[in-house]
Amino acid sequence: MIFDLGTFVSAAVVAAVVYPSFIRWLREMKAGQVIQQELPDSHQKKAGTPTGGGILFVALAIIGGLGATAAGHPGAWPAVIALVAGGAIGLFDDVSKLRRGSIGIPARIKLPIQVVIAIPVAWIALSGQTPWLLPIGVIAVVGAANAVNITDGMDGLAAGLSIIAVGTTVLFLPNAPAGEKAVGMTLCGALAAFLIFNRYPARVFMGDTGALAIGFALAAMAIQQRMILLLPIVGLVFVLETLSVIIQVAYFKATGGKRVFPMTPIHYTFHHEGWSENRIALSFWAAGIVSALVAIALVKLFA
Repeated sequence: MIFDLGTFVSAAVVAAVVYPSFIRWLREMKAGQVIQQELPDSHQKKAGTPTGGGILFVALAIIGGLGATAAGHPGAWPAVIALVAGGAIGLFDDVSKLRRGSIGIPARIKLPIQVVIAIPVAWIALSGQTPWLLPIGVIAVVGAANAVNITDGMDGLAAGLSIIAVGTTVLFLPNAPAGEKAVGMTLCGALAAFLIFNRYPARVFMGDTGALAIGFALAAMAIQQRMILLLPIVGLVFVLETLSVIIQVAYFKATGGKRVFPMTPIHYTFHHEGWSENRIALSFWAAGIVSALVAIALVKLFA
């Protein structure tokens, strides 16, 4: 546990020192966020805020995993490869948004790409487990990536929930090898530093680079530990955010334009009702902690 805490603190300190310069570089590169027109007016003013902040915390987590492997700690490769894979898809999407001033890679193209790349990620994470689990693993990787990405629509929200979910997975689920812990705690530490600059009012966004990488890595860690069935509980808020979108779209199509919620993902409904971004983030983090505690209790109950 002391080693894990040291990894977290070291990553947080390095990221906190580097982020100001990194944010300035993103501004110089004109990496400003494109805001969708359908979002509330309070979000339109965020247009131009630098995006791509996830590049740094993903890079630090990869370095942490490579360092753990070099030091002889096993188990880092699934999470490292997941970070690289998810981060690469997200980076391409982020760059395409900036170059074209659009919403990025169309969903009809992005989803198949995610599925194809998720196959080797899930296979590596399974590492000898029953082959029939591969389809479930692929679904978990793609689902987690998109769930984190959907949740990343409000300052600090996804970053805080990711710290809770990743930290729970590597510290409190029973089968995390040392290498996986090194990746997870480096990621959590770097995310904690990122949160300093991403909390409301955000000075930088993580972008798809960060969101997809987190989702890929979180799923890979759960698969590697044979805890894939606990993943929806550990990340319950991510799941609920995604379900709100699915329900909204399905109902809209079935009824010819009617809506269940004023706006989705569900955090926008709370914002529509007058909740501040800080209140939403803190409330959702609290819900994330509760769901994580439930997952930990289930592990202890059935251990």
